[in-house]
Amino acid sequence: MILITGASKGIGKYLFKELVVNKLPVLGTYNKTDQSTEDKELLFKVDISNYIEVDNWINNIRSRLNQIVLINCAGINYNSFAHKADIDKWNKVIDVNIKGTFNVIHRLLPIMREQNYGRIINLSSVVTSLPTVGISSYVASKSAINGMTKVLAKENASKGITVNAINLGYSYIGMGINEISKKNQQILLKSIPAGRFCKPEEIFETVSFLINNEYVNGSIIDINGGLI
Repeated sequence: MILITGASKGIGKYLFKELVVNKLPVLGTYNKTDQSTEDKELLFKVDISNYIEVDNWINNIRSRLNQIVLINCAGINYNSFAHKADIDKWNKVIDVNIKGTFNVIHRLLPIMREQNYGRIINLSSVVTSLPTVGISSYVASKSAINGMTKVLAKENASKGITVNAINLGYSYIGMGINEISKKNQQILLKSIPAGRFCKPEEIFETVSFLINNEYVNGSIIDINGGLI
């Protein structure tokens, strides 16, 4: 069973739809995004920053969980210079992006270890190595995800579980491009050696690779067109 957090928009939604089209077993979470799609029976309203909600969700679907693949796409951003930041909004990014990601992983790891199989793929960002002003909370959360990924890989490799992260550059879906003006997009393109933004299918291909490869573990894979 493939589980995707943040499956109602952006990259999570794209991956969810691709898996449904390919007739693979998949369930997803959403929080605030309105759900009126034909796949709504596969989507569960879960605030992943709330451990009780995560626990209830996993208990609800426990009988369906076998050969678990977890793809953590849920995430939010908050733009502000640090000295002007609203502390509650800053903390909310940490609560969702890192604490929420850990909540889901923490709840599923015992099941994965019992089954001697698991794949955990965390969506991170190029900004961990190329910081952008005004998004300190987002960068902090994604940097934490990368560090946590490596630790969890070491802790669980002997149980047939791989834990990897994808440092995503600028893509046509998800956070980033939609928040950048057309003029600045052209400036940004000049800094990317590939001369273009990431295609959604390239993200899907990387996720598929990580699911199917049992020896790639604890890796932070850059998908950025050479932007380093």
